[in-house]
Amino acid sequence: MIGVTLARRRSVSVLVHLVLAVVALAFAAPLLWLVTASFDADAPLSARIPGALTLDNFAQVLSWETSVRPLWNGLLMCGGAALLSVVSAVLCAYPLSRYRLRFGRPFLYLVLFASGLPMTAVMVPVYSMFVQVELVDSMVGTTLFLAATSLPIAIWMTKNFMDGVPISLEEAAWVDGASAMQALRGVVLPLILPGVGVVAIFTFINAWGNFFVPFVLLLDPAKQPASVGVFAFFGQGGLIAYGQLAAYSILYTTPVIALYLVVSRYLGGAFNLAGAIKS
Repeated sequence: MIGVTLARRRSVSVLVHLVLAVVALAFAAPLLWLVTASFDADAPLSARIPGALTLDNFAQVLSWETSVRPLWNGLLMCGGAALLSVVSAVLCAYPLSRYRLRFGRPFLYLVLFASGLPMTAVMVPVYSMFVQVELVDSMVGTTLFLAATSLPIAIWMTKNFMDGVPISLEEAAWVDGASAMQALRGVVLPLILPGVGVVAIFTFINAWGNFFVPFVLLLDPAKQPASVGVFAFFGQGGLIAYGQLAAYSILYTTPVIALYLVVSRYLGGAFNLAGAIKS
């Protein structure tokens, strides 16, 4: 009986590993083409080993107008959107996590519903509103809207992190005379800092990969981020510079990977609640 159970578990494990291998291959194949095409002067649509490695594709896209300015615009807008979303999410999630509000649960369901709304469904009224308040072709207005689109899921995630912090820690701070904001800043935030980092990364990546919003709201090419700049490599008549597109895509993904590595290095690890409770 034990042998049959072990054999069944082995077969299930093999099946799971095969499924995971197929999924990993589905993700690895485009990345393989991205790497090989970026070093191929005559890169085709299919992946192949370049006959001669070259950096010409990177040299052609590494210019202020083509890549540097769009990357800088994207960093400004997406970084600003992430900062606004994190600050707003912390301030909104704290009362939802700590106080028994009359409409707390319906509000949370509304937030969860808002996080699932498709962007195309709200883009027409948003564009009309931006025209009325004269925020079309404004990097500040686009940053505010990018922050607003990520705010519902940011509130939901931040509240879940705050729920894991025992309220007894704040009660001890209140006894010592701390206000609610002082307890939030001095007790809760240091304990959920890894979670705040996760929310910031999620918000930044969500804004960084957003093509539709800046494409609609920003008319001046000098203000458009890198997510819209990739559109310039798709020429008319189906002509696409695959090598330059692959090189630009690698540069486009570099800030996200760097941000993830930095945050995972300095904010990695579980919440240090055990030590806080003992102290």
